[in-house]
Amino acid sequence: MTATNRFQYAKGDITYLSRRDNFANYDEATKAPGKTNLAAKYQKDATTVTNRNYGKEPKATGKMPKQGQRGNLQLADLRGKSYDDPAWDKLLNQMTAKDMSNLIAYGGYQTYAINSVKKLGTYDFDGPAGYSSFFVTDLNTTAFPAEAMIAATFNTDLAKKMGELMGEQGREMGVYGWYGPAMNIHRSAFAGRNFEYYSEDPELSGKMAASAIAGAKSKGVYAYMKHFAMNDQETNRMVGLMTWSNEQAIREIYLKPFEMAVKDGGATAVMSSFNFIGNRWAGANKQLLQDVLRGEWGFRGLVETDYFSGGFMKSNPAIANGND
Repeated sequence: MTATNRFQYAKGDITYLSRRDNFANYDEATKAPGKTNLAAKYQKDATTVTNRNYGKEPKATGKMPKQGQRGNLQLADLRGKSYDDPAWDKLLNQMTAKDMSNLIAYGGYQTYAINSVKKLGTYDFDGPAGYSSFFVTDLNTTAFPAEAMIAATFNTDLAKKMGELMGEQGREMGVYGWYGPAMNIHRSAFAGRNFEYYSEDPELSGKMAASAIAGAKSKGVYAYMKHFAMNDQETNRMVGLMTWSNEQAIREIYLKPFEMAVKDGGATAVMSSFNFIGNRWAGANKQLLQDVLRGEWGFRGLVETDYFSGGFMKSNPAIANGND
């Protein structure tokens, strides 16, 4: 899809620094923020737990699979097939509603086994500096330097080598999904996740992430680029944090590393973020997950939420807007 403005709604009622008249609005744009209430127009269509309707949920489109049909297709039979190959529809017809529910619901640290299509279960583990797990206590894997240190080398070959080693170690352990790399922007020196993120520079972040993802992919491990997107503040991230920005900054700074990871690194997995872009939760954001990620960038893969914390993280709007 051709790129068009997607995020006008996220600009908000904010004074953005302008070069006009020799930065005439500098004092207004850079003054310390004060306490304010969210305007009624943003409350009305915000995707929050207090708005039970989530604005207007998109209606289901397309033709539903028949479900539970007899067949002998296996998921492995479709390896390398085109995204639009009709065999995918036949495969879905063999699955039941319960299969589909399990595949979506049991997505944490794994992908679920589906016997009807002989889909094997896989393990997905954290994190950006090497594999870690809350559940497996005997992981004997490499702890790599933090991403900020790797980015400071400006060495994309080094980032790719890390990805390759993540892939090799994942295969040795039977882990095929990697919750990393992370490529949000060092917007502030005090952000609580800066150690997981490469840089304040989108180009450097994108080159490093694309290299690491390509390296892991070459060894058979799918890397979840995260946290998509604009998860540049840790404080209050799970209570409806709204990040306001304009189209140019969103495109040129905050989305740029992810775009490079898809187009140059071949990313096939994404972890969405807790925060809102404007007043729309990133995990149920059509502009982000459908229009930009899949439409403009041509992404073909899966999107999962960051871990479930309740509240505004509603499954129906998420699935309808592109979160798997």
